[in-house]
Amino acid sequence: MSNQPMRPGLRAALSLEYPMSLGVHDSYEEAQKAVDYLSDHEFPVQDVLIVGTDLKQLERVTGRLTQGRVIGAGALSGMWLGLFVGTILALFDPSGFNIVSIISTVLFGAVFGTVWAWFGYRLTRGQRDFTSVSQVVAAKYEVLCEHRHVTRGRELLAQMDPMRAAQEEVRRAQEEERARTAADARTTQAPQQEPPRA
Repeated sequence: MSNQPMRPGLRAALSLEYPMSLGVHDSYEEAQKAVDYLSDHEFPVQDVLIVGTDLKQLERVTGRLTQGRVIGAGALSGMWLGLFVGTILALFDPSGFNIVSIISTVLFGAVFGTVWAWFGYRLTRGQRDFTSVSQVVAAKYEVLCEHRHVTRGRELLAQMDPMRAAQEEVRRAQEEERARTAADARTTQAPQQEPPRA
């Protein structure tokens, strides 16, 4: 998670005034469908926020990273860069288009890419000898809206899916009961202060 400060405009766009839950969904598609339904029924969706909760990072290992693969990828990347630079230089060369200069920049790019990739690989000292793709995903997606629209939003979503609406009511009641029980437990476990001795 990034610790960079959020821009003021973005912070304002991603905040709601006293947000309340309209529902929790297992996938983003379900949350998106609920917001789309609200939009189709003239609900002020500009006051709605979809929040992914219980974030986790998935990293799928795609293969073994060897020195040969690193050098090959570096050379190929350098060749593409060299081809691009060589073509640009050849197009603006006052003496005319010169294929030899393109080939020489491609070869120079391949050498540069190879050395750069090999050097970067040696710096890792074999601590990450695999390739992978990663993505941050959420386990749940909660649809929130500003408090002044929550009743209307819940009514519309109840019309969309009455069974889900009933399950959401049960979930909200259980959360309120858990919060109340936790608050009661904290007050009963608070140490009683002894009166000062005379």
